This record gives sequence, C-alpha cells and structure tokens, in this order.
Amino acid sequence: MAQTGVVEAFRALHAPGQPLVMPNAWDQGTARVLAHLGFRALATTSSGFAATLGLLDGSVSREEALAHAGSMAAAVEVPVSADLEDCFAADPAGVHDTVAQATTVGLAGCSIEDYTRDPGAPIYDLGQAVERVAAAVEAARIGPGLVLTARAENFLHGRQDLADTITRLQAFQEAGADVLYAPGLARIEDIRQVVSSLDRPVNVLARPQGLTIGELAEAGVARVSVGGALGFAALGWLARTGRELLADGTFGIADLVAEGREAASAAFQRKGV
Repeated sequence: MAQTGVVEAFRALHAPGQPLVMPNAWDQGTARVLAHLGFRALATTSSGFAATLGLLDGSVSREEALAHAGSMAAAVEVPVSADLEDCFAADPAGVHDTVAQATTVGLAGCSIEDYTRDPGAPIYDLGQAVERVAAAVEAARIGPGLVLTARAENFLHGRQDLADTITRLQAFQEAGADVLYAPGLARIEDIRQVVSSLDRPVNVLARPQGLTIGELAEAGVARVSVGGALGFAALGWLARTGRELLADGTFGIADLVAEGREAASAAFQRKGV
C-alpha cells in the first residue's frame, strides 16, 4: 500500500465507541509479534525504546527516535504511530522540523506533548503549547501526511486539573490536531467528560488493572494505547527470573520460554512467506 493509503487507513481506524487497541512495541521484534497477533496498528514507546539502550525516558535524541520509528514502520505491514515526546524542541520551528522529518520515514502518525522536561515548570503555557501544536499540524500535512496526536500531560506531572486539561485539548483541536490524548486519566467520569468536550477522536492510556476496553468504548473512546507498560512488564519478568536464578538456582519459566519461541517462530518469517 502506498504511504498515503497507510495514513488514511490509520485515520479511518479511529471510531468513537469502537476503540482501536494500539499497543506500544519497543523494537522491531516486538512490533512483528504484536502485528502477527492481529493488532491493526501499533505505536512506539519512548520509555520502552530508551530502555533498550539502557537509558531512561527522555534520554534519546531526535535522530535516534526517528531512525527507531522508521525501522519499526518498515518491520510491519500495519500503520505505526511514533511517540516523539515533545518533538525534541521548545520552539515551533524545531517542532515543525521534527514532524516534517517524521513524514519521510514511513510512519502513519506521531504525537507531540506539552511537557517541558523542566521540573520547576513541567507544562508549557497554553499559548506556546498551541503554537507548537499548530507547527506540528502544518508539518503533518507535508507529502502523504501523518495523523497527529496532541497530548496534554497535566495528569502525568502533578497537575490534577481536569478543566485545564480539557481547555488545552480543545485548543489543540482548534489548532488542527487529529487525535487528542490526556495520559493519566483514570476515572471513567473524567474520560467521559473529555470525550464529550471534543469533536475529534480521543486516545486513552490503558492502565494495569484499570478500566476495560469495553468500559472505554462505552465512554466513546476512539483509541487505546498502553505506553511503556508492555516493555516494563517484560523487564519485570527479566528481573524476577534473574533474581530467582541467582538466589535459588532455579529457572521456572519453561512455559513462557516455549510460548515466546513459538510466537517468534510465527512472527519472524520473511514477509510474503
């Protein structure tokens, strides 16, 4: 499928009340396993990718993130949306450059955050945040384009202000964002209020032991992602098994080894084979 067709196919998957479940893979292998399982689209995860390099979230460069996202898009035949953090720039011109480059690496979508990475003032003021989203929107219209997701990060950084979050998402919508996202929302009442306040598809971050996909569908959510959860779960199993091996000399994960080998064997065949 031509890249324009991939972007439009991804856009069409966003139906309020029928959520696109879009897990976040952290390398080409995990992307291929998830696509083989039947997921219709995938996302990257900045924290998961950073962990593969032995780094914390926010530590990779723009060049590394774009190369990684492009390699994931090339590894699978489903649309891939890239977590591009704050687009690696504070100024709109830098944001535009990042998204313009993202349009050239085979992606179907990408995201921009309003998180500054400054602990003293973690969220961009509204005016600057909107200017940055507008720049990203302009760049996302280049060539085959991208489905642009604008993120309001309040709830991840100690600002439990639903009214401000909704104001920001509405402003990002007016600036032209295709999908709106406020990671960290946990209460179904808050999610319903966000959805009812917007005219564009809403993405929600699934939380372990949190709301079900069915509950999110009933609230009108159009897309569900998982962030770095799958990657950290894998690291959790690695750490738990390593401790067991060191402490007890046992290695009690035979069922997972077999299941993982089977998944890899099925998913890692050459395309078209």
